[in-house]
Amino acid sequence: MTLPSSSDVVVVGGGHNGLVAATLIARHGLSVTVLERDGVLGGAARTERPFARVPDLAQSTGSYLLGLMPPELEALLGLDLPLVRRDPHYFLPTTSDRYLVMGSDRDETRRQFAAFFTAADADADDRLAAELAQLRDDLAPAWLAEPLPVTETAERYIRPALRQAFVDLVTGSVAGYLDRFGFASELLVAMYAVTDGLSGLHAGPDTPGSGHNFLVHNMCRLPGADGTWMIVRGGMGTVSAAIARQAAAAGATLHPASPVARIDVTDGQVCGVVLDDGRTVATKVVVAGCDPFTLADLAPLPPAITERLDTLRRPGTTLKVNLALRGLPAFGCLPAGAPSPFGSTIHLLPQERPMDAVRAMWADVQAGRLPDFPTIEWYLHTTADPSLQDPGGHHSSALFVQSVPYDVAGSSWDAELPAYVDHLLGICDRFAPGTSALVADTFALSPPGIEAHFGIRHGHIHHVDNTFAFDARMPYRTGVDGLYAASAGCHPAGSVIGAAGHNAARCALDDLGVAWSA
Repeated sequence: MTLPSSSDVVVVGGGHNGLVAATLIARHGLSVTVLERDGVLGGAARTERPFARVPDLAQSTGSYLLGLMPPELEALLGLDLPLVRRDPHYFLPTTSDRYLVMGSDRDETRRQFAAFFTAADADADDRLAAELAQLRDDLAPAWLAEPLPVTETAERYIRPALRQAFVDLVTGSVAGYLDRFGFASELLVAMYAVTDGLSGLHAGPDTPGSGHNFLVHNMCRLPGADGTWMIVRGGMGTVSAAIARQAAAAGATLHPASPVARIDVTDGQVCGVVLDDGRTVATKVVVAGCDPFTLADLAPLPPAITERLDTLRRPGTTLKVNLALRGLPAFGCLPAGAPSPFGSTIHLLPQERPMDAVRAMWADVQAGRLPDFPTIEWYLHTTADPSLQDPGGHHSSALFVQSVPYDVAGSSWDAELPAYVDHLLGICDRFAPGTSALVADTFALSPPGIEAHFGIRHGHIHHVDNTFAFDARMPYRTGVDGLYAASAGCHPAGSVIGAAGHNAARCALDDLGVAWSA
């Protein structure tokens, strides 16, 4: 498609937030041009075929699940996503005969609590789930509105009985929040602390703000989700492709493989963009779906914003090991006839003093060391979504490893990654013997690898660390007339949500004097 010489609005970055903004602005009758660095739209929400030895096997290489997109936004966009409810949604294996398979059959879950943990754990889990359900319902409207400070958010949205708990959760640590519920098993505490509190975070379980990340990861409200994250048939690229179709139908023009070199500003007003190849598009409005740190390289942001970004800068601590498997692993803890754990989030955790081990992991990361047992979320989606499989019947799988250092002290990721992937597969073998022998190929992305592959500065999958909440994040209005931020680094948080694209589009339309029409 030919690049226009001018456009009412240019969207820089064709990730899911940029595509949401493009759709909503174009529906209001403005011309919209989307410029994306990569040859594929979607940012980190993409489906690829990354395995050299298994070239037809599809994989979600960045984000793995959809959970946090507000259903109101899904309806507004007119999306009809092919979602698969994960049942079970959590599997906690051990290296003994204990296990926990958590799904919609609450009676079976309570039986496992009684058999392998304690009645106190079952009670704590019930109370935790009930409180999170209330907070999820209360906070939901805040995500499609401009952000407020934490205390004002509590006063406007949260029921009085939970306001203090909400403030303490958002500003405090995930470990402190979980302590309130009286779990008897430290393994269960570690499971919740890691999967919801530390996922994607530059933090340990006692870090203030890790509670906000925990809350974010429990904001799943999609139809049929019941608080859980869902698989999208065809991988996460299905989400981006669906939004891109809506953007194109609204009249936006989409230009992949069109990296932007700079955003031109004259006298404090956006006047156009210049691509790497020298082509230009004149415009007075730019909506930036790229991460805020990339935006700061592209445009002359005011000192107040660059100083804020200095305080928000954190390196990524996530390692993604995408796997092509010849067959399904067999977990030693599961008896014959147990429900299949595949499709769920499989939690691989240290078995001895697990919370001490999680704290030691964070100490290793801060020192630049590769932890001996980083906590792992293991995914295998092809049993729930066979469309991802290749003709040879391989399974796409992934290890979501948290936490690792961005820089390896005294070495480099290039030097350490192959052996470390083998070490992680050895951890898998402890829980599911023989897993390593099933691996046909790997595609691993260290934090610098995430930065290079997806174009996310500092390799941070949330753009801005989720220890920063609400109005502490990158603002939609950048302080440059006509320049808006619309990435995961803005309110409400990092993940595949789309709310930042929606909210930035509203800001831009308001400033242009265009009445919002849902």
